[in-house]
This record gives sequence, structure tokens and C-alpha cells, in this order.
Amino acid sequence: GVDSHPPALPWPHFQWFQGLDWRSVRRGKEVYEQVFAPCHSLSFIKYRHFEAFMSKEEVKNMAASFEVDDDPDEKGEARKRPGKRFDTVVQPYKNEQEARYANNGALPPDLSVITNARHGGVDYIYALLTGYGRPVPGGVQLSTTQWYNPYFHGGIIGMPPPLTDDMIEYEDGTPASVPQMAKDVTCFLEWCSNPWWDERKLLGYKTIATLAVIAVSSGYYNRFLSGLWRSRRLAFRPFNYSK
Repeated sequence: GVDSHPPALPWPHFQWFQGLDWRSVRRGKEVYEQVFAPCHSLSFIKYRHFEAFMSKEEVKNMAASFEVDDDPDEKGEARKRPGKRFDTVVQPYKNEQEARYANNGALPPDLSVITNARHGGVDYIYALLTGYGRPVPGGVQLSTTQWYNPYFHGGIIGMPPPLTDDMIEYEDGTPASVPQMAKDVTCFLEWCSNPWWDERKLLGYKTIATLAVIAVSSGYYNRFLSGLWRSRRLAFRPFNYSK
């Protein structure tokens, strides 16, 4: 077959005592905006969600740089307004028909929950983005609008290689190699799919710690304190009314 299983990588947020790599998440947002946003939507993400790794002022300015649909005016005519924190991230296409027309009939998937929606999760996304350029196996026929990628189901994908070295400039000066950009945008998409990952992980540890304290306390009580009550016996002494 032409399909390959993506290798498992040591993502930091899968480690016991680590969370999401927030610097990588922020860089991944840059990759998404400059490379993937023209085709792929984030329909479940609102601008205020970016405050997890951006300042409130940065988010306000980012939202205001886009125009969104506003309520109609007194004449019933449509109008626009600058975006606000509570608005959903602006989508690249107005509807599915426009999206398919612009992409040769293919519908670019929404990326809001893509790492949860694909088997292999972050490993699959990273492998897909870095899997171009492999030798095409015999028997695989490609048209001029198709590319071979062993990590895509069937091996034939309609999306051209999205990443090339130094195609963007990171704000923090990190070299923009293909593996670096793939890793960063994968971390960003993992945050989009699981924005409360760190909070849930911390809550889980707190729950485990609380249950451990309760278990130890219960064991101590059962071993050393409850024995005082279990060793007692109740004796019935009839009252002598003749006295």
C-alpha cells in the first residue's frame, strides 16, 4: 500500500508534568495566518480565545483589522463593522460553493478541531505537512493538480506542499524551516482543538491528589481510630426492680 503510519513524536504536552508549548503555539498562529488562513477556516474559534497567549490589546487590534457583517441599517441594507473580541475568526469563504469553486471542487477542511478529528492527531498533522517530496511508488498516477504524500489516505492529495523554508519571518526570529513551521502550526492546531488542555490536566492532577489524601486519611482512620469503636461491646444488664 501507499499509506504510511505517522511516527509518534515526543510532544511536550503529552509528558506528565508539562503543558502546551505556548511559544510554539504563538508562532503556529503566525504560520496559520500567513499560509493556511486563505483556504482553511477556524469556525469554532473566537478572537477572545487568543488571549490564552496574547494580550487583550493585541487581540482587540487583531479583531479590528477585519470587517464582519453587522446588523442591517434602518433601510434594511447590509453593512460592515470592525471585528471585536467576541466575533468568530473571519472565514476565508462565504459558503461551501465558493470554497469548492476556488479549490477545483475540493472543500478545504475546517481546522478548529482537526487534531481531534484525524486519527493520529498531532502526529498525523505533522507527518502530513512534512511528508511531501517522497518518491512516488510504481502504479501511482498523478495529475497536474495532485501530489504524492504517503501519510494521506490513498497517498494522493490535492493540496500542494504548503510549506517551504523561510517562506515567513517569525516575530521572535526563529528560523522558519519546514520542520519548525510544521511543528509550530501543529501545536497551534492542537490548542485550537483543545484550548483548555493545561487547565484540564491540572484539574486531573488536583483530583488525583485530593483522592490520594482522602484514601490515606480513610486508611489511617480505619487502622488506628475506628478500632476503638469496633472493639467495644454493648452489654445488656437487666434492671432489678425488686431493690
